[in-house]
Amino acid sequence: MTKTTLIASLAEDLWVSKKLAAELVNAFIETVIAGVKKEGEVRLQGFGTFKASKRKAREGVNPQNPKQKIKIPAMKVVTFKAGAVFKKAVK
Repeated sequence: MTKTTLIASLAEDLWVSKKLAAELVNAFIETVIAGVKKEGEVRLQGFGTFKASKRKAREGVNPQNPKQKIKIPAMKVVTFKAGAVFKKAVK
């Protein structure tokens, strides 16, 4: 499912315009991003947890030249862990 189809589906399910559904989706995304940035994680009961994690610096391989080693710097990455209800629904 793409963002566009998600918006269309929400608009249909909630009987609202696609414009309003798009604003809701965008507001949700912005809120999750701000929450992870500020708090380090956002937990949605039954859905899952978005969390900022630190990844250590490591050595990798240049995909264009596999013989060449490159240094990949330490960075923060976002992870998502599905909640029990979500996992059960997909199973």
